[in-house]
Amino acid sequence: MNYHKFDVVIVGAGGAGLMSAMQLAHNSSIAVISKLYPTRSHTGAAQGGVAAALGNQEEDNWKWHMFDTVKGGDYLVDQDAAAILTREAIDAVYELEHWGLPFNRTEDGKIDQRRFGGHSRNFGEGPVRRSCYAADRTGHMILQTMYQQSVKNQVRFFNEYMMLDLLINDGQACGVVALCLRDGSIHTFHAKAIVLATGGYGRAWRITSNALACTGDGMAVAYRRGIPLEDMEMYQFHPTGLYKVGILLSEAARGEGAYLLNSEGERFCVRYAPTMEELAPRDMVSRFIYDEIAAGRGIDGKDYVYLSVAHLGKEKIDAKLPDITDFARNYLGVEPYYEPVPIQPTAHYAMGGIPTDIEGRVVVDEHNTVLPGLYAAGEVACVSVHGANRLGTNSLVDLIVFGRRAGKHIAAKWLPEADFAPLPNAPDAFATEMVESLLARGKNGANGKNSQNGKGTGETQEALRADLRDSMMENVGVVRDEQRLTAQLARVVELKQRWRNLRLMDTSRTFNTELMEVVELGNLIECAEATVAGALARKESRGAHYRTDYPKRDDVNFLKHTLAYRTEHVGEPELRYKPVVITEFEPKERKY
Repeated sequence: MNYHKFDVVIVGAGGAGLMSAMQLAHNSSIAVISKLYPTRSHTGAAQGGVAAALGNQEEDNWKWHMFDTVKGGDYLVDQDAAAILTREAIDAVYELEHWGLPFNRTEDGKIDQRRFGGHSRNFGEGPVRRSCYAADRTGHMILQTMYQQSVKNQVRFFNEYMMLDLLINDGQACGVVALCLRDGSIHTFHAKAIVLATGGYGRAWRITSNALACTGDGMAVAYRRGIPLEDMEMYQFHPTGLYKVGILLSEAARGEGAYLLNSEGERFCVRYAPTMEELAPRDMVSRFIYDEIAAGRGIDGKDYVYLSVAHLGKEKIDAKLPDITDFARNYLGVEPYYEPVPIQPTAHYAMGGIPTDIEGRVVVDEHNTVLPGLYAAGEVACVSVHGANRLGTNSLVDLIVFGRRAGKHIAAKWLPEADFAPLPNAPDAFATEMVESLLARGKNGANGKNSQNGKGTGETQEALRADLRDSMMENVGVVRDEQRLTAQLARVVELKQRWRNLRLMDTSRTFNTELMEVVELGNLIECAEATVAGALARKESRGAHYRTDYPKRDDVNFLKHTLAYRTEHVGEPELRYKPVVITEFEPKERKY
């Protein structure tokens, strides 16, 4: 057995994982495991900014930010967590600045700020400049800055290692098992504390802004080990993805004054949200687009509308929006200086995930019982600061605030008292059996018997992956109903069975990317199961979860969080519920 021992193992080298590592680097041994080289982590794709009520451009207050977060999340937000998010965002942003992050600056040298969807002044009066930004590549700058700091502080990285299993023994998390992609070897990491920071699962949908690596690995591994997944039905579609491609055109464009147009050349958002217009929350703008297309006002009768930035002028576009306008040129052949850009909603962000408390500790039931030694932060986690709909720029805030809190709690509260829990017997058995059985399918066929051509008899992954992505796009998209959700749950059952019969074309152990992709596909199917089951049971419309058969929000029956537990019955996770934490803001109708 390849055995490693560290005080803390962090899985994921994006913003949340590196922020956790930075709190621990000075007084403990740390390993950061990443299936990618760290600077390729998906945090680098975040464009528009990181929200903090600095008040550098106009008056602002963290309480206003908290209100916007709660209202934007359609009141499914835990308000104690939202208060921490918005209050500590200010210090966390300044910490990034002190580490050298090159924010855009005002004329007097302060961090520049711009408007973003759903962010308002004085509890909803109108838009406010709250997003701190570095052009339209803020996430990239955060990732580069934190990686440089991690290297400086001698954090140990295990790059291109993919987590396959989570180890729990004597009621305590005690390690992880990972596949080394370089040579196919299995490695066991023994630790006092584990931080899961593996990101989201947007690759379950066909049109998505997510990178190829966003396959729900941390969520799926936890789900298989009996940890529930919270509010998985709450999956956000960003309104402005490049048509057919899904690559994100940041909300920063609308924050700078870009607007949406239908086939009649009308700025249709003004009809739906007269106060915030194009800067209404993402779930609402995505539905505005859906409604326009359904009414026949998509461009040329097709399923897209236009995003126009041309009126901003070349100088402003080049200074504030250089990357997203390059995307339009490179992928669609459109020149944003003069032409509108075709866009459509794209699967973007998981509001749900592994449930945690405000310290980042993973909880395992409706009573918030902590699983000692296990933490989660970032998109893989659900603390729940996003509720039913995340506001733009609150994802990067979530990473830095709760990645920071998890690291600080481990350093100050957990490590001084914790010891290494013993590993279970044969800790790598599950992961080894998974890998060996997958490789054997390629050699001997999906059914374990030799085939005439030596290639096996099962199907390859391409058709199954396309079936998952297409069906999720059709049935669990911007708009849902019981018929489509029921059909999708049956499809998930079918997909799980087909996954068991997949065969591999590549049976080598050296950089076997096909093996990795088959494991990732299995993880996506697990996440899809929890998502569809939660959506089917939630008979209301709230935030990103919009059902045409239940178009109203139902606070009497569904002002609560969903907890989905995996069972041995495929397609039948056990659903439990826990209350939403409400401290200051009682649920009201969302008007923008």
